[in-house]
Amino acid sequence: MTEREGEQLLPIARSTIAASFGIELATNERAAWLHEPGASFVTLTRDGQLRGCIGSIEARQPLLADVKHNALAAAFHDPRFSPLTHREFDRIRIEVSLLSPLEQLSFHNEAHLLSQLRPGKDGLVLEFGAHRSTFLPQVWEQLPEPPDFIAQLKRKAGLPGQFWHPGLLVFRYHVDKWQETIAENA
Repeated sequence: MTEREGEQLLPIARSTIAASFGIELATNERAAWLHEPGASFVTLTRDGQLRGCIGSIEARQPLLADVKHNALAAAFHDPRFSPLTHREFDRIRIEVSLLSPLEQLSFHNEAHLLSQLRPGKDGLVLEFGAHRSTFLPQVWEQLPEPPDFIAQLKRKAGLPGQFWHPGLLVFRYHVDKWQETIAENA
């Protein structure tokens, strides 16, 4: 996807949220690539602080539908935050991340896993039984050390930070991301 194409995802996410407040914003949703399967995350920040982040790990629907669904979910259904208010709308900044397909990592212990990680580049999905979590590559900015990154990913999945089991699964992905330079209408 080109940079210009990716930038089209930002007004789609913003207009989807705006419509919930009765605000109409024009977007171009006709491009063929928007109707191909895609996995995205939509992240909202306000005053530099996380305000919502929801996404899809695997492409299961057209990218256009995925971005719209995740924009609404990030704004109104992220369980960590109260629903976005109309008053906050002009202050949010939107980022859309497009995920690559998952690549399963093979490792025989945690040290071997850690040696394969690419800080700042890899997004990770961790699975063990019913436990599952993911961190986008952007999380490396807050957790730059691989042992800390993995420990927090385990905690997010509901496991102890020092948890280890041979049945642990880890998948890597990368993202292309686009972020509003300033919140529109601000």
